[in-house]
Amino acid sequence: MYAERMSRLAGAVVWRNSPVGVGARPVLPDGCMDLLWSEGRLLVAGPDTRPYLPEGPARSWAGIRFFPGTAPALLGVPAHELRDRRVELADLWPAASVRRLCDRVAAAPDPASALEDIALDRAAEAGAPDPLLRRVVECLDEGRTVAATAAALGLGERRLHRRCLTAFGYGPKTLARVLRLQRALALARSGTPYAQTAVRAGYADQSHLAREVRELAGMPLGELFAGRG
Repeated sequence: MYAERMSRLAGAVVWRNSPVGVGARPVLPDGCMDLLWSEGRLLVAGPDTRPYLPEGPARSWAGIRFFPGTAPALLGVPAHELRDRRVELADLWPAASVRRLCDRVAAAPDPASALEDIALDRAAEAGAPDPLLRRVVECLDEGRTVAATAAALGLGERRLHRRCLTAFGYGPKTLARVLRLQRALALARSGTPYAQTAVRAGYADQSHLAREVRELAGMPLGELFAGRG
C-alpha cells in the first residue's frame, strides 16, 4: 500500500510503500530523484527516462522524493551521472557517514520521517535551491518550447541544456516530455477522456499521447490508465 504526504522540505514528498498482493508496479518517469530506505540500506534513485520495475521479491520502502532539479545540490552529484540508475548512498558519500545514517534511520520509529530529517539537514548545509531551476520546470510544464524557455530565462539553448543535464539528468526536451506525461496521468486518472487528456496535456492528438505513453511508460495507453501500471 502506497501513502505520501508533503514534506517540510519545500517541494518534496515523503512516502511509504508496503507490498500488497503479487507483482510490483513500474515506477514511471517524473523528473524527480529520491532518497530511499529498504531492508537496512540507503539508496538514491536517479532521474528516469523509462519505466523502472523493482527486481526481486516485493518489499517495503520509505523515501523522500525531491522536487525536480533540487536533489543534485543536496547529494553532491550531477543528476546525469545517476540517470536510470539506483545506487547505494555509500557509493556517493563516505561509507562511515552512511553507516551512521543507516543506524539513525533503523532506530527511528518512522523511517520515512528520518529520511526527511536527513534531507532537511543537507538542505540547511547546501543553502537555498537555485530559483532558475524551478523556473525551468514551470516554463516547460506550462507547455513552452525549449527555445521559449531559454529566452524567458535569458539563457542560450546550449547553456540551458548543460544546466538541465546537471540538475535534471537530461536535456530540457526530455524533461518537457516527462512533465507532459505526468500532466496526462493526472488528467486521465481523474476521469478525463483520452482525447481531451491529449489536448489538455499538450499532445497533438490521442495517437501522439499513445505513442509517448508506450515509449516513456513501456505499456499501451489503456493498460496504463486503467491503473494496471
